[in-house]
Amino acid sequence: MSFKIYSRKILILPMVLIWVCSCKPLYNEVYTKPDLVDAKPSRTTKKLHKKLFFSSKKGILLGHQDSPGYGIGWKYNVGSKIFESDVQKTTGDFPAVYGFDLGHIEHGLRNNLDSLSFKAIQEVIIEAYSKKGIITISWHLDNPVTDGDSWDVEPAVDQILRNQEVWKKYEDWVGQLANFIKSLKYRGRPIPIVLRPFHEMNGDWFWWGEASCSVQDYISLWRKTVTLLRDHHDLNQILYTYSPNIVDSEETYLEYYPGDEYVDILGIDIYDHNDSDEYIENLQGNIKILKKIAADKNKLYAFTETGFEKIPNEEWFTQVLYPQIGSSGIAWVLFWRNANKTHHYVPYPGHVSGTDFLRFSKFPEILLLRDLQASKKY
Repeated sequence: MSFKIYSRKILILPMVLIWVCSCKPLYNEVYTKPDLVDAKPSRTTKKLHKKLFFSSKKGILLGHQDSPGYGIGWKYNVGSKIFESDVQKTTGDFPAVYGFDLGHIEHGLRNNLDSLSFKAIQEVIIEAYSKKGIITISWHLDNPVTDGDSWDVEPAVDQILRNQEVWKKYEDWVGQLANFIKSLKYRGRPIPIVLRPFHEMNGDWFWWGEASCSVQDYISLWRKTVTLLRDHHDLNQILYTYSPNIVDSEETYLEYYPGDEYVDILGIDIYDHNDSDEYIENLQGNIKILKKIAADKNKLYAFTETGFEKIPNEEWFTQVLYPQIGSSGIAWVLFWRNANKTHHYVPYPGHVSGTDFLRFSKFPEILLLRDLQASKKY
């Protein structure tokens, strides 16, 4: 190497270093391969996890339950391919996250527990995913002992685990769930979903809740269900989410926790029931707890259910909710469904809080479908 060439490299190197250092990276976080529940997740599932990781560094994905299945004054018709949402009607953009419930799939019925047909759910999930939307699924399954609904708190978990006849029935029900999930494909590939089974287990209103089963039985049921879906039915397109109701400590949050190897995402469900400071206090404390546990366990975390029924506070979204979650690091916030004018959690055209919801959606941290579509990173 001649002195002339060597000296040119000495001069160029600082210039390169200056150029590299002056470029602000799009994301400061480095994505490392996570330890997922499924050791061999589908390609689409890995992409979903990565998408959630990077989007959470930019902001919070806005989600809505049963959208675009129905809203106030309208309902999706099978085969129509009309994609709409009360979120879109109010903000001009669609949700980034779409929540659906598969309650009654266990019976092979035509409609779910909220009277939305499974065919409609299948169609809108595929359409939402094709538009880069993210799908999350809950399952309010009936009580397998009494055949009552999810809110029939007659003990059932111990029977599922110890009564062979009830176990066989439950196995069949999980099979119905698995068959529906398998039907969710786009361009021949499985659509990845975030599955949130047996949520709010620390409450006393579900048959899998604290009043109806022991902690160890709950953990056993969760693990056996994951094993059925992942190993028996070969479903490798699922991210599993654990989401208690309001807690008061890290210990309370983890009381029913099935273990790191059985959970991909941590969540929390908190509703505002009376427009009081209690909601704000619960939200502040629980997100702090959630964030700490997620950091310790290297897991994504999300606000998996929230809302204020009928939203009578005209500035609830910007003045109550946003100050608590704006810089929280949650991957998404899911508002509950818009069933009718007495049971809804997102404004519809003409609603008193519509203007505030629009302002909320315009905060840089709040991400809608257009933000997912525009990003090349995810």
